[in-house]
Amino acid sequence: MARWIRDSAIPRGDVPEIICEIVGPRVGRVLSLAEIGMIRRGAESCDVELPQAVDQAVALWRGDLGNRVFLAGASVIEGPAAIAPVFEWENPPHEVDVSRRGARPVSLDDVEALMAARRRYEQMYRRVGGVPVRPRVVAFLNTSVTPLLKGGHDDGVGRGLFRAAGGLVALAGICAYDSGRQALSQRYLFHALRMAKASGNLAFGGYVVALLANQAMARAKHRYVIQYCETALRAARGHLSPALATDLHTLQAKAYARLGDRASCHAHMRSSEATASRISHADEPPETEYVQPGLLECQHAEALSSLGDLMPAQEYAEEALRSADDCHLRGQAHRLATLALVLADRGALDQAAATAETMLDRAEGMESDRIAGRIGTVVTALRPFDTRPVREFLARARHQPGVPL
Repeated sequence: MARWIRDSAIPRGDVPEIICEIVGPRVGRVLSLAEIGMIRRGAESCDVELPQAVDQAVALWRGDLGNRVFLAGASVIEGPAAIAPVFEWENPPHEVDVSRRGARPVSLDDVEALMAARRRYEQMYRRVGGVPVRPRVVAFLNTSVTPLLKGGHDDGVGRGLFRAAGGLVALAGICAYDSGRQALSQRYLFHALRMAKASGNLAFGGYVVALLANQAMARAKHRYVIQYCETALRAARGHLSPALATDLHTLQAKAYARLGDRASCHAHMRSSEATASRISHADEPPETEYVQPGLLECQHAEALSSLGDLMPAQEYAEEALRSADDCHLRGQAHRLATLALVLADRGALDQAAATAETMLDRAEGMESDRIAGRIGTVVTALRPFDTRPVREFLARARHQPGVPL
């Protein structure tokens, strides 16, 4: 520890997070990596020049298309190195000019084509899950995005290109995450964030950071969630849409709840409700369509359930379901899982089993590691109980692909 202080050295792996866990209770609050000075920056930055960053991104999706062994065996980046790309997105140096000489001229029509492709693949993802959609997105990155990134353009077109290409790279990360490929997903999202920086679009960068926070939440890296969300809210202040700001606050509320910090959880719940009141979906960017009516209530139900406040958690979960018909099937399945888990914790087993049956109806036909994981969590919660509705649900869940039984 003396060397860390004397030499400003940062320990590897999860050690900084463990230090937060030990010191936090002694000072009476949750600590982030930034607050203990364990984010790599300055001379230790891993930031690279834009042409090299593009080459690295292209190498990633070429390797993914070819199922390279080095990608299959990659591990998730942990510790300060997991925070550094977000710090680098927020801080200088920023690109002054992203124009590029190339044999193939890139036009605004090319940029619009990429944005249309992202919308098309996102709709596919929502209907059938990330497992079947990921290869399609990766193939499109190789055949259609790479030539544009290597083409010629002025600064204005270039920034639009990085915004559009970054959206597809982020979607590849989402699909990898939904396919259980967490290390691969993280690398796609880091590259998407680098493209967001090149685009100069702070709102898009905030969206990518929110994706990293969602992945960190799924991996129970709650301090990463807090750090990511704080950075996005600070760096893109004045540029974030109300829907994205709402999602960032709900993520922080859930993270603080998992860490047992009731006061901070409630504070971010209040902030999310304040920003949600300003959402106008007609004015939102396309990426924030996932922030649909009822998402906030579902997230709050999960946060309150973590704190043991089951009655208000049930009220929020039921409110989330009242608007479920207006959201896509994935969102409906997640909301039903949340309510089923709260009902199981409250001992309302038959009602929980009936809700879980409806969840299976919504999830039918989806190839999604995340959906399978949610179903598996409900199975684990209900398995100890022996009622006829529970037995019927468990028997049906056994046939759901990818569900651990």
